[in-house]
Amino acid sequence: MTKILVVDDEIGIRELLSEILLDEGYEVQLAENAAAARGARASARPDLVLLDIWMPDTDGVTLLKEWASSGQLTMPVVMMSGHGTIDTAVEAIRFGATDFLEKPIALQKLLATVKRSLQRQPTRVRSQLTLASFTRSTQLRDLKKRLDQAAGRSRVLLLRVGPGSLAELCARSLQADNANWMDLGALNAPLEIQLLEDHRGGILFVEELGQLGRAQQKNLAFALDRLDRYDLRLLAASTRNAEELLAEGWDEGLLRRVFEVALVPPSLLELRDEVPEIAAQLLLHLVESGEVPTRSLSTGALNALRNRPWGGGFAELRSAIKSVALAALEEQIDGDDIIRHISRGPAATFALPLDLPLREARESFERIYFEHHLQLEDGNITRLAEKTGLERTHLYRKLKQLGIALRREQ
Repeated sequence: MTKILVVDDEIGIRELLSEILLDEGYEVQLAENAAAARGARASARPDLVLLDIWMPDTDGVTLLKEWASSGQLTMPVVMMSGHGTIDTAVEAIRFGATDFLEKPIALQKLLATVKRSLQRQPTRVRSQLTLASFTRSTQLRDLKKRLDQAAGRSRVLLLRVGPGSLAELCARSLQADNANWMDLGALNAPLEIQLLEDHRGGILFVEELGQLGRAQQKNLAFALDRLDRYDLRLLAASTRNAEELLAEGWDEGLLRRVFEVALVPPSLLELRDEVPEIAAQLLLHLVESGEVPTRSLSTGALNALRNRPWGGGFAELRSAIKSVALAALEEQIDGDDIIRHISRGPAATFALPLDLPLREARESFERIYFEHHLQLEDGNITRLAEKTGLERTHLYRKLKQLGIALRREQ
């Protein structure tokens, strides 16, 4: 049976529309505001939504934009308003609405509009998530505003990042619908004019400047000279400053151009309280795009995700959500699923109990820190000493003090 979701803050209108649609053989679900509509959209997966524009918590056009940006606009949406204007109708349709009904709604017009809208093909799901999906996070909304503001004045934007980077999410947020994407860090061959032409109007992305080799640095310089000609934007991220890269042999002029406009976005480590919303949106997007089965996150799962440090940033969180959604046996993912399928390795144990005395907390951190880097360096004490800045004798003494066992050959 065709399912229709009616979203309106006036109970009389909800009940009237429900009676009419039920009489016509439709299954009807009601929502009194945007918050209820989000839940109904996720759980009931309606075939059509009748959405009021003027609502007390979030207006209908904003909710429509949210669904469009997060890949949830897979069903036709008909906007409704008692104060409708041509401008409002045009804006709603521009963001994906299939039609517009002005209140009071005539019976025949309602039924004709519903029938016509149900015949429309579902909107194509966006392949990537963007910052526009996170409408309830003040920090992420502000980050999007800063990105848009900087990108409006410069084709080149550098993000100064650290552990927990949101660089790719930022870059995807500047990528226009259907625009091309090129990862310069993955391109080892010389960059050619035709490739830039093929990506005209798109985004050039560098996840970490410090990982670019000589040939890739030349590609970066080549692209920078031609951004205007091919209507391209460059978004690069770096954990190192210009002086460090210069010491590694980078061209000073190239660094000056790349570092001219820089932002310092928050990391996932700083956005701990935002992780549940980001994770829920990621899962919803994966479900809507058909990459994982229908799944939802329980309160326990969301808390487990919030309490885990995401040093690998957005890419790590996305990979973890996809993995646990594919591995979970039940539709609802619970906290045990998160612990079983995600929390493995040193990074998972990084969350320290804050009720310890300072000395014990410091030792716990040092133990995790050295175990983590010892694993990264495959047990090599020389490289570990260089990484941590400790003399080898002092390092051995510290490891013994912390109870960290070394491999026999060391």
